[in-house]
Amino acid sequence: MLGLLVTGCAPTRPPPPRVIFGGIPASGSLRDAQKAGFTTCFQPDAVHMRCSRHGLMLVGTGPYEAAVDLVGGDGSGGFDQVTLWHKTDQYAVYAITDVLEKQGWKHCSTATAGGGGDQIIYTRAGAPVRVSMDLSYWGSRRLRVIPLWNKKEPVCQAATSAARSVTSTGDPSSARTSAAP
Repeated sequence: MLGLLVTGCAPTRPPPPRVIFGGIPASGSLRDAQKAGFTTCFQPDAVHMRCSRHGLMLVGTGPYEAAVDLVGGDGSGGFDQVTLWHKTDQYAVYAITDVLEKQGWKHCSTATAGGGGDQIIYTRAGAPVRVSMDLSYWGSRRLRVIPLWNKKEPVCQAATSAARSVTSTGDPSSARTSAAP
C-alpha cells in the first residue's frame, strides 16, 4: 500500500520542448541538460533532481553558477527554466541585464502599488524566453531564463510593463527555439 501512495505522488510528464537561448538550454530533457554541461546532479527529494554547472557564460558575461531543476527523481520529466547566480558577487548578474538592455530588451517589475514585488522581467519581441532577475533576495541574487510557454512564473501587469519599459536597438540573433530530439 505504501508503494502505491509514494508512486501516486511522483509527478510524471514528458520533458518539455527544448528552448535554447544564448547557447544554453532554457528547457528540455535531462539529456539536453547533460549535453550542455549540467552534470553535477543530486536528488533533494524523491520527485525532483537538480543538475548544476560551474563557469557558465551568458551573452558574453560571466562566469556564473547555473542549475536546472528537473521533474522526477530520475529527471525524466525535464526542466522548464535555468537559474544563474554568482557565488560571491550579488551584483554580477546585472552584467547580463545590461547586455539585454543594449540589445533592445524591455523590462518591467512585478512590483505592486504598495511597493511589493521582487522580480524585474526582461522580454523582447520574437525571443522565445523571458529573463527574470531577483530584486529582493535572500542569499544569492538569481537570474532565471524562462521559456515563454512557462506560465507558472510571475509576469508583469500590462500597465507596469508599459510604464517601466526601456527600449533600444540590438541584435535579435541570440535566441532560437528547437524541438527536442
